Amino acid sequence: MTAVALSALGSMRFRVLAKLCLSASLAACLPHAVEAQAKPSAQRLMCNSDTVHVSTPAGLLAGTVQCPASPGPWPVVLLIAGSGPTDREGNSAMLPGKNNGLRMLAEALAARGIASVRYDKRGIGASRAAMGSEADLRFEMYADDATLWAKQLRADPQFSTVTVVGHSEGSLLGMLAARQANADAYVSVAGVGRPASQVLHDQLVAGAPPALVAEADRAMARLNAGQTVDSVPPTLAALFRPSVQPYLISWFKVDPIAELRRLNIPVLIVQGTTDIQVAAQEARLLAAAEPKATLVIVEGMNHVLKMVPADQATQVKSYSDPTLPVAPQLIDAIASFVTGVRRR
Repeated sequence: MTAVALSALGSMRFRVLAKLCLSASLAACLPHAVEAQAKPSAQRLMCNSDTVHVSTPAGLLAGTVQCPASPGPWPVVLLIAGSGPTDREGNSAMLPGKNNGLRMLAEALAARGIASVRYDKRGIGASRAAMGSEADLRFEMYADDATLWAKQLRADPQFSTVTVVGHSEGSLLGMLAARQANADAYVSVAGVGRPASQVLHDQLVAGAPPALVAEADRAMARLNAGQTVDSVPPTLAALFRPSVQPYLISWFKVDPIAELRRLNIPVLIVQGTTDIQVAAQEARLLAAAEPKATLVIVEGMNHVLKMVPADQATQVKSYSDPTLPVAPQLIDAIASFVTGVRRR
């Protein structure tokens, strides 16, 4: 459970479910679309537009293109949002207010001469219509969506290089998309270095009774073995309901370390020290797995990319405060990295 959900909402049952929906994938909270196949267009994306689309068999995915004021072509980053019902701006439908973390990052990069595309995931915001049966959803489908966007950028003559930037759960999706789309570079921001089931176990230990953790561990053991679960306690029903179990099986089997090692491109790993959802050790695990990667630890940056101390009350407010700027060191690290990337 995220600390934000823990402090903001009351009962134990709701606290556990809110955590799982925020720290797990959107599949634990919403229905989704069927698999999309990448069909990139050779057309130029319209700069500074909130209504660009990529077409999939499941429906249109909507995004925003942010371009610098300087003449192009520009390096471009694909920003992949984190877990749960998080939109292209970095805001979660499960929380009051907005933090606009990804939007601010895109604007800051544009000021440094770097273009960007950020998009609503299937089932979210302007991509809500791209939904189908939840039981048909697999983790790779989110990666296919990101790959489709990255291939579109790769084919667009406005952009000199393509760097995939994944935040939180988007970090793992970005690893898959960067390889599949032949991207020029990859950036992980607040990404984990272990399979999802291990991370969920640790999060449950921090906020749930031991008996509930044991039940969740039993369920995850079966899912890790590729087997479905017949029954779970009502408190865990949202995470382990039958229709979402095929998705969890597909998600749990993806190992961030293994996927990172499959990349043969420049890698930047960024993590904040006051992130209450992802510990700095996760970034160090990723960096240890790829010695050529650049690791940047941002002192005082939290999960929504803002400079916030670790105390609970301030953290909670930051998730819904658009007046807090994005951490300057994050902007510096990504801008310096991206401008140094060369086209493959």
